[in-house]
Amino acid sequence: MEPVSPPLRCFSDSHQSELFKDDGVQTVTSAEQRKVERSIQDVLSVYQQIHSLPQPTLLRDQHYQYLKKGLRNLSDAYECLDASRPWLCYWILHSLELLEEAVPAAVVSDVCQFLARCQSPTGGFAGGPGQHAHLAPTYAAVNALCILGTEEAYNVINREKLLDFLYSVKQPDGSFVMHVGGEVDVRSAYCAASVASLTNIITPTLFEGTHNWILSCQNWEGGLGGMPGLEAHGGYTFCGTAALVILGKEHMLDLKALLRWVTSRQMRFEGGFQGRCNKLVDGCYSFWQAGLLPLLHRALFKDGDVTLSLSSWMFEQQALQEYILLCCQNPAGGLLDKPGKSRDFYHTCYCLSGLSVAQHFGNQDLHHELVLGKEENRLAPTHPVYNICPEKVAQAIQHFHQLPIPAQKGATACAKDQS
Repeated sequence: MEPVSPPLRCFSDSHQSELFKDDGVQTVTSAEQRKVERSIQDVLSVYQQIHSLPQPTLLRDQHYQYLKKGLRNLSDAYECLDASRPWLCYWILHSLELLEEAVPAAVVSDVCQFLARCQSPTGGFAGGPGQHAHLAPTYAAVNALCILGTEEAYNVINREKLLDFLYSVKQPDGSFVMHVGGEVDVRSAYCAASVASLTNIITPTLFEGTHNWILSCQNWEGGLGGMPGLEAHGGYTFCGTAALVILGKEHMLDLKALLRWVTSRQMRFEGGFQGRCNKLVDGCYSFWQAGLLPLLHRALFKDGDVTLSLSSWMFEQQALQEYILLCCQNPAGGLLDKPGKSRDFYHTCYCLSGLSVAQHFGNQDLHHELVLGKEENRLAPTHPVYNICPEKVAQAIQHFHQLPIPAQKGATACAKDQS
């Protein structure tokens, strides 16, 4: 006998009371918010008319077919992402691993060979073959290769040149530019910390000053901006916090202010998350915001907080699952930002990642699940720092930690500059 699912929050009598109230002062923002709420009300109404006993279903096969096709063939609509091709590999591969769908060996090898062509002769990965190295596709390529997890995949990564590239984009204040001559923001620090820690190339000087620069990005709101002094933003807040976790400095954040900010980003009516104060719900923040809660939970636990739950994260996990399953699935496969938007691989990856976070609490030693709907809705867990499955993180770290940390020309030059 299957366990009875909890009643859906979005169909309760009290749900309408969570609609946005503009206090009689309409603005462009409030009008857009009401428009989104109406679209969600329409989706929920149609769903309720069709299902006498509402039980949200993850459209597994449709998503699998959409993702499988995307690994081999993309429409011309994706031409605008020609400089993001490693990202497409990562988004699709991570979505498949969350769905626990295997990738055929021939496809694994083809992806490895393609990503090898994206690797720059000077280190790091570019958005496509023949392009310049950039930290964002470097992060995506390393994550994709770690998901594949074969010797061929690991051997694609030139660790010595990767370390050279990281030093080439390191700035004197501890920050990183996204590419040589490019912009500084907190994404770059996270991308650098992520790839360096996974591939075991962290040297004593590589992240010198980085944690202090990231800490300066936390503002009065509690979240982190892309640079010091900017508005708090979900994507940047995740990147900064995850980078500090990797560097072992997350305790230096104002954790309570950060917790207050991120929990306030879950929308009361929709159940999903917004990226910034006064913005609209977006399915991708199901990971960028909800993924912060496991990091904060563990940071506060290490800090000695005895009030923490031992069974749930500090957000409404069921409400987020309802939003993703009822409002963010395309019937033909793929997931999306919000009702009325088109599906894409980016939102498919981060909606599924957020759904996984909402389903799984804890770690291997203490693990609780809250899976809305049937057991078939259950996804594999994802690692809250790297956003690939935990066993793939462990496997990559085990492999690369058997190798010595490369000697680095940039480190020697940097030491000379400082002497």
